[in-house]
Amino acid sequence: MSTEIFNLPELLLRLPAPLPDGANPRLREFFEADQNDRRDRELPPDVADRDRQRRIAVMSLLETGQVRTAADFHHAAMIFQHGHLPEHNHLGFELARKAADAGHPGARWLAAAAMDRWLMRKGLPQRFGTQYVGDDKGSWTLYQVDPATTDEERIEWSVPTLATAYERLAVMNEEKPD
Repeated sequence: MSTEIFNLPELLLRLPAPLPDGANPRLREFFEADQNDRRDRELPPDVADRDRQRRIAVMSLLETGQVRTAADFHHAAMIFQHGHLPEHNHLGFELARKAADAGHPGARWLAAAAMDRWLMRKGLPQRFGTQYVGDDKGSWTLYQVDPATTDEERIEWSVPTLATAYERLAVMNEEKPD
């Protein structure tokens, strides 16, 4: 599929349960490229196009049954978590949740981050407090957080406490470029 629009419920129904071992080398490559694009404080100018190309390639792997292991689901989740449509983030959440259910390390946090990003894109408060937004002056704020979510729930999803999120925010604002 060369488009970024897809039938999320239909796609989710067709996803298999993740296998415990191994990883698709192409998915690992896409994951590593995605992470390398985000290593520096500044994103590369063409990151949106590169992200789009990765999403299209990963969607093709999903549709052809080549996403099979917990690591594959985690790698694919990260690609979609960085998407620009709410549906991308929702798919990222679902893929990360499957990886987490299969025991993949880091997948619980990724599921929470994808959920928060999906909620943010929908204009709703995030649950866990993983999403920060910047302004044109280089200052950061923690996107609105649902006060009903507890630190116990955050810890269950491998997310730091809300107090830790605010500590990180203070550090981010101290490090802003001149």
